[in-house]
Amino acid sequence: MSVKSIVLLCLLTLMMTAQAKMLAVDKVKSDLTQVGKATFSFLFWDIYHSKLYTNSGTYSEKENQTLLLEIQYLKDIARDDLLEKTVEQWQYLGFSIEQYGKYLDTLRVLWPNIEAGDSLSLLDDNQSSHFYFNGELLGTIEDTKFAEIFLAIWLSEKTSQPLLRKRLIGEDSE
Repeated sequence: MSVKSIVLLCLLTLMMTAQAKMLAVDKVKSDLTQVGKATFSFLFWDIYHSKLYTNSGTYSEKENQTLLLEIQYLKDIARDDLLEKTVEQWQYLGFSIEQYGKYLDTLRVLWPNIEAGDSLSLLDDNQSSHFYFNGELLGTIEDTKFAEIFLAIWLSEKTSQPLLRKRLIGEDSE
């Protein structure tokens, strides 16, 4: 086999791998139904659009179902700023460092710097949490408690953004 053939074979394999990852995200989303959508704004700046999907198209805290939270960013956000805001929200919700601290190093490795137009999604399949960046799998956290505290930022009744929550869970529309 020539060098050119090997290079073409490697490129084809990489393209197929990337396409398979994209198809996996699209497949997951196609099996779910949108519950609601909301835009998070700070003062007069829109920061991101968010959408929540579930198996049934409805949201219930008591129901164990697959959830997908998709966030489309409208502004650039550095990874460290995203981590800082996440910790602030966990503290606002009353979570202790013992509850969220063990995830910070993993998130620091998984999350990239965000540019306007990027999307960051979390799929909770009730066994583990899968992060996707622009449709591509970033990594998985194999701990059922992580999704609970991460999604609480948006879905808890104690969230700092109650209107955003209502819109995401389909109780109010934009």
